Amino acid sequence: MNNRLIIIGVVVIAALYVFFSSIYVVNERDQAVVMRFGQITNVRTEPGIYFKVPTDIVDSVQIIEDRLLRQDIADMTVQVSGGAFYEVDAFLTYRITDARLFRERALGQLSVAEDRIATRFDAALRQVYGLREFNAALSEQRPQMMREARDLIRPDMAELGITVVDVRILRTDLAAEVSERTFDRMRAERLAEAALLRARGQEQAQSLRAIADRQAVEIVAAATRDAEIIRGTGDAERNRLFAAAYGQDQEFFEFYRSMEAYRTALANTGTTMVLSPDSEFFRYFGSGGSIPAASTNLATPIQPTAAPITAPASDEPALDGLGIEDSITPSLTLEDGSQLEPTVGTEVPAAVEEPATPPAQ
Repeated sequence: MNNRLIIIGVVVIAALYVFFSSIYVVNERDQAVVMRFGQITNVRTEPGIYFKVPTDIVDSVQIIEDRLLRQDIADMTVQVSGGAFYEVDAFLTYRITDARLFRERALGQLSVAEDRIATRFDAALRQVYGLREFNAALSEQRPQMMREARDLIRPDMAELGITVVDVRILRTDLAAEVSERTFDRMRAERLAEAALLRARGQEQAQSLRAIADRQAVEIVAAATRDAEIIRGTGDAERNRLFAAAYGQDQEFFEFYRSMEAYRTALANTGTTMVLSPDSEFFRYFGSGGSIPAASTNLATPIQPTAAPITAPASDEPALDGLGIEDSITPSLTLEDGSQLEPTVGTEVPAAVEEPATPPAQ
């Protein structure tokens, strides 16, 4: 009885082993490669339950990934065309599309395929970055660089039955020493630009200052000229009026001039004068100090007339009533195209004409 139970148990176990070793399951994330004595006989890509020769001695099944897989590269140092270095993080996505070829070329092992992908991925990135200048890696050329890297990897991966779906560059940063040099260069460029702007500002300031100084000299010179002309005209008018007044009585004129000379010479200045009493200087002192009698033979009075004010002869228009000649105001053109001109002084109001002096009666 006991032997029969043992035999029945062994038969059941053997039957279960044969049953379970003759079936295999393929789910939606995998694909199966069926081999008989090491030779590939079939590839199952559809999910389901399949049968094979019992035990793994005759038929064996290798399950291979059918999902989208990812390979990452972190902190990779690449050199661009100009000699600068970048630190790059990138990844690619791939799928095993030919399980038979993947089994034959990579023994169906992901570790073997990943080593091959990492080596080829590294070489493709270095080649793509090496063909570009320093600024290109940080410009709008990045999508094109990713496509180029993907196209470089695809032929080699196709030999393993792998299709590279996409390549993405996550980060592109300057290396520490390159970043420091770049910062120093940018700082030097900004300092040079600031110095250039200051120099241009000083140049414009000097130009404007020179324009203002020139205008100031011209205005002062014109004003001085007109003042001298007016002063000379006034002196001439004064002398003319004196001559008209003194010409009526020559004796009185001489007496008046002598009194003015006494006032000037005999003032309390501490000066000692030694003169003869008969000197012409004391002519009007007289023996008794009396004033000579007034002359009764007066000359005909001279009618005073207004003296003409002579202005500088010029055909050009004047700036104001003082006769300052107009001049071309210099200007300076700035970088933005605007004209910068010095401020012109306020206009001098026209001179008020004085009424003519009425003739003496």
